[in-house]
Amino acid sequence: MQNLSSLFALNGQTAIVTGGSGVLGSALAQGLAGAGARVVVIGRRLEACENVVRTIQANGGEALALACDVTSKSDLERALEQIQQHFGGIDILVNGAGGNQPAATVSPGRSFFELDEQAVNTVFGLNFQGTLLPCQVFGRLMTSQGHGSIINISSMASLRPLTRIVSYGAAKAAINNFTQWLAVHMAQEYDARIRVNAIAPGFFLTEQNRFLLTDEQGAPTARGQAILSHTPAGRYGQPEDLVGTLLWLVSPAAAFITGIVVPIDGGFAAFSGV
Repeated sequence: MQNLSSLFALNGQTAIVTGGSGVLGSALAQGLAGAGARVVVIGRRLEACENVVRTIQANGGEALALACDVTSKSDLERALEQIQQHFGGIDILVNGAGGNQPAATVSPGRSFFELDEQAVNTVFGLNFQGTLLPCQVFGRLMTSQGHGSIINISSMASLRPLTRIVSYGAAKAAINNFTQWLAVHMAQEYDARIRVNAIAPGFFLTEQNRFLLTDEQGAPTARGQAILSHTPAGRYGQPEDLVGTLLWLVSPAAAFITGIVVPIDGGFAAFSGV
């Protein structure tokens, strides 16, 4: 029986976090580094990624910042080359890149029939293709290594269809299905030591959803208040609330866990409203 420290240790492992410069992604990257992993922070803007890397390094961790468009396979392949040159292999992939746009969201000023087609496609592509393509590029290396852990970031919108967020919710639901499919595919076709799971955050304030949940003064909108009243924990999630579940899923402690979607939602999915 392993002791607790070795069950959850990630020393010597290399982890990639796409969307690693965002509110949630940066917390996940720092959590992985704190557990001993070398972290590759990937995002569209290099400067934002470098800010996260500096924080990790200031706390004694090792990290690399890379600018990359996760919806571009050629971009991802270039990133893979750099990662291999810098760290060698890849042990952990966290697909945190994603987001929503107002033009793909139903609102009092925009009906379902008036949603912008390009915005809908962009949101779906960023969330779904931006998860599938990194799994192809970085997952291929895991198959040659014979081990690895992939964590996809889903959403409460994938489990409980929410009003207004049409494309985002559909993409996150697709990620759940893809997570289960890929877990089986990797285990059956390559190696059972390659595990694929997902985390489904509840309601966290990010730059993408702030316009839906708070007004210009920072007070909850009617939608935000409805969410809080249906969350037994009585608050929005904090980025740090995701870290423990992530570390568990990528660590040796979860060696027999693959193909699951874990809600981190303060009880939202469990509450009927009465």
